[in-house]
Formats: sequence, structure tokens, C-alpha cells
Amino acid sequence: MPEPTNKSQQEIKKSDESEKDSLDQFYSELSYWHVNMGEESVHAKRIPGKYRRIKWTTASLYLLFFFAPFLRWEGRQALLFDIPQRKYYLFSITIWPQDIWMLSILLMTFFISLFVATTIAGRVFCGYICCQTVSTDIFTWIEEKLEGQPPARRAMDKAPWTGKKVGIKLAKHSIFLFLSLLTGVAFTAYFIDVYDLWQKYLSLQGPIYIWTVPAVFLIAFYINAGFLREQVCFWLCPYARIQGVMADPETILPTYDYHRGEPRGRLKKGSTSSQVHGDCVDCHLCVAVCPTGIDIRNGQQEGCITCALCLDACDTIMCKVNKPKGLIRYMSLNELNGKPTVPLFKRARVLFYSTLLLCAFLGIGYGLTHLSPLDLMVIHDRQPLYVRLSDGSIQNKYTLKVINKTDTDMEVKVSIQGIKKGVLVVPSRVFKIAAGKVKPVQLFLKARPEDIGKGSVPIFFHVRSLTQPGMKKTYQSSFIGPS
Repeated sequence: MPEPTNKSQQEIKKSDESEKDSLDQFYSELSYWHVNMGEESVHAKRIPGKYRRIKWTTASLYLLFFFAPFLRWEGRQALLFDIPQRKYYLFSITIWPQDIWMLSILLMTFFISLFVATTIAGRVFCGYICCQTVSTDIFTWIEEKLEGQPPARRAMDKAPWTGKKVGIKLAKHSIFLFLSLLTGVAFTAYFIDVYDLWQKYLSLQGPIYIWTVPAVFLIAFYINAGFLREQVCFWLCPYARIQGVMADPETILPTYDYHRGEPRGRLKKGSTSSQVHGDCVDCHLCVAVCPTGIDIRNGQQEGCITCALCLDACDTIMCKVNKPKGLIRYMSLNELNGKPTVPLFKRARVLFYSTLLLCAFLGIGYGLTHLSPLDLMVIHDRQPLYVRLSDGSIQNKYTLKVINKTDTDMEVKVSIQGIKKGVLVVPSRVFKIAAGKVKPVQLFLKARPEDIGKGSVPIFFHVRSLTQPGMKKTYQSSFIGPS
């Protein structure tokens, strides 16, 4: 093998130096990042501001939705997924198993909405709506009311156990346990009427799931929101990772404008150091209010849930030192680097997700406008496809499944269309269907060969309610004959 030339040795040397510089830069940047692995408790400071108000508003809406089963609507529970009876109530809408595709589209709509929001503004779901974020925010608010501001809470954590400390901690954790249990009961109430649920609790009766589900929520919420808190976002939540990789240079995120803020320097009374230092006065208030304890000035990090509380904190300080707001603000990486930004309606990912979201909404709208209290399904018997009778006519066998989605019994009449002189063989063309039940009906259809030609002929089965005029349903099937 030939000896390496001087030129190749120089290239290898430059490559090694370049790799060493890259590693040095990586470890230099890594030294600015600090991920709390549970070795310290984060006690975030609360300050008023626009994004704090938004956070409380979204949390309130979330809580209203979560405790919606306690609302009554038209004499029953507003939201109820009655699995034993196979009925799903959404206010005035009753969804049956035959319409379950609407619930699937609804769930898909939620996921696509998350994709759209993440593409536009990062982890806003984590920052404002996530159940872990909302419950942690409520728990820390209770903690602040009982134990005081963050410095007092840190001091209490380090202080020896006294009667006062035991009383405060006992009261705090009792409230945490009660709220966790109430959350589990609220979730269980989605699947059983809340009045019946409480009656079963008070009588110490009922199926096992009404006891196990609240117990699971009691343990999970108490541990997650009471102890783990930001560690759930760091290590346990898979959606945090999904949202992180969905951001791109056009995604707007809480960002520190280092062009304006650096170099940092504290201001003294009467000082004019603003000519030397940047706008950042190094007050660390943005770190103090962060629920995950990160320093947003070190760039985007795994722990940032885009709650924007650091924006409120920084704007408060900027007003006090007579400097313009927005040192920390929602902006994209391209905007930070001075590159031209792309409008939302021109971003391919936003357009793609928005199109999917629009299709999902159209599907839900179609389903809601085409829900019928009477449904019909026709199954053609395949063994055999047809039978030739002794008189030469062709006969097909069908099973009709007529569904009564109303709360009252219904009488319906069946008829066919599509074959002239076709004879419907059924014990009775009029039959009764119980409320909320499916009625299977077997029937035969006969036709002369000259009336159907060769192969299959499309036919239509009609069922019409006799007890509720105007209610009818049609199903297209086929009549099969010899080819």
C-alpha cells in the first residue's frame, strides 16, 4: 500500500482539528444547558401578565370540559359514553355504534389540531392545555397559598420537621389527594351517569371499574402533579418528543433576542451602562418564573413548554428600566437570524395539516347533518348466490338489519324497487322494532329471468316508519342471477 503523501497528511490533520473544534463547540454549548434530573425542586415564581391570564383562561376551559359529565342536558347527562347500552351522548346528539366513525374523525381532528398548533407555535398544547401542566399549575398555586412564595417554600423544604411544618404539609397533600380522587371520579363519570355513580359510591356497590379507575387517577395525578411535575415533561411524556421534532425554522417560539440583549449587565441606580451592555439586565426573573426551571436565554431547550411566562417576566423588567418590551418574545429562528419569514398561508406543512383539518371538520359536519334515527343494512346471502325454483324463477335471500335509534318503539314497513314484477317473500312487510334495538329480518326476493336479464341487477330496499311519518331509510343492494 503506498505511503500517504504530504498533502493527504495535511488534509487528515485539518480534519482532526476541525473535528476537535466541533467537539469543543458542542461541549461549550452543552455547558450552558442544564436539565434538572430531579435533584432539585422547581418552585416557580408567579407574576401577573398577558400570558398568565391566557394560561388561566385555557386551564378554566379545560376544567369545564373535564367536569362536563356533571352537567345535565335534556334530562340526562350532557356527555356520556354508555358502553353497555352502546350509546354515546354529546349534548343533544346521540351517536350509535353504526355512527362510531364520527367519533374516530373527532379524535383525528384533535390530533391534527395539535399538529397545526405545533407547526405554527411549538408546544402550545403543553404550555396551556395539557392535563399535566394544568394540574401542576393548580397544585403549585395551592402550595403557594399554604407555604408562601418560592424562597419560603425552599426554606421550608430544608427546615427541620416541626408541628407547624407537619400541619402545612399534611393540609397540602390532603388537598392534592382529594383533587386527584375527584379527577378520577370525573373521568369515570364519562362512562356511567354521575347520579348513579354517586349512588353506587354511597351504597358501596357497583362494578369494579368505578373503584379501580379513580384509584388509578388518584395515584397517577398525586405522583405526577404533586411530586414529579416537570420531570414528566422531561422524561415520561412521548408527545413532548413528537412536538419537539415538528418545529422548523419558521415555527414561532418564546425566544431570547440575543442581538439586543447581549452582553448582559446589571443596572445600578443612576448608571448609564446601557451604552456598554445590552438590554438584558441579568435579573434571572425569566428563570424564576419558568415551571421547568430552564434559562430561555441559552436558546431552545428540551424543557421549554412554550408557556410564555418568561415573556411576562421580561416585559415587566423592561418596563421598569424604561426599555422596549419584547426582549423575549414569540419569534421564529429565521426572524432571529434576520432571514426573510414565510407567511403562514405559504408554508407547505401548515397548508397540508390545515387541509386535513378542514376535511375532518367537513366529515364531522356531514355526519351531524346526516344522522338518522332509523338505519338500515342489507346483507346478501352468498351461499348460494341465487336459487332457481321449480317454476323457473330466480330467488335471492337477504338479511335486513333495521336499527331503531329512538327511545320509543317503532313500526316500519319494508318495500323494494328496481325489479319489475319482483315478488318479496316475507312473513310480514310490517314489523315492530323495540327502542334502541336492532331487528334482523330474513326475506326472499323472486323474479322471472326475463325481468332481470343476465348477471346482477341493482335493487333498493326501503324501510319507512309507520309510527313516525317521514322517517325512512334506503339501502342499495343487488339481485344476482345466472350470467
